Amino acid sequence: MKIFQVCAALGAAAIMALTALPQGNTPMVGGAAMYPSKTIVQNAMEASNLTTLVTAVKAAGLVDTLQGPGPFTVFAPTNDAFNKLPAGTVDTLVKPENQDQLKKVLTYHVVPGRITSAKLAAMIKKGGGQAVLKTVEGGTLTAMMDGSNIVLKDEKGGTSTVTQADVMQKNGVVHVIDSVLMPS
Repeated sequence: MKIFQVCAALGAAAIMALTALPQGNTPMVGGAAMYPSKTIVQNAMEASNLTTLVTAVKAAGLVDTLQGPGPFTVFAPTNDAFNKLPAGTVDTLVKPENQDQLKKVLTYHVVPGRITSAKLAAMIKKGGGQAVLKTVEGGTLTAMMDGSNIVLKDEKGGTSTVTQADVMQKNGVVHVIDSVLMPS
């Protein structure tokens, strides 16, 4: 009887583990499933390659905003993107006395609305090769195509490529990018 109970318990555990795995077309970011039923912040907190972004969002006091109803389009820089910044930049930005500057940088990565890559590509085509996006920060990003890749240019002339598009969230969409964008 005990062997049957152990087998039954293992079976239940295996079934529970399988049902916890991403189903269907659930995208993975940083090794974690990004569920469309969760908010931008809830999903980002699970992604191992977005830990610097999450730390910055917390330091800037933007967690409640990015968990709000939105919808938001977030261009999310990876840890590697933050590592491209000059040494000490992130450490300086997350200091309490620099919260306003950090908010400015982070909200420059957010555009109101739910803009998928298909919609953005259509905007670029309609704009003759460029689409200008107004950010929550108040600045602009210029989107363009480089082959099949969407590239964003910031106000300082820096560029970032979308490396993973259309990660749908409860309150918007996230596009993972390879460089931090800087407002003027």
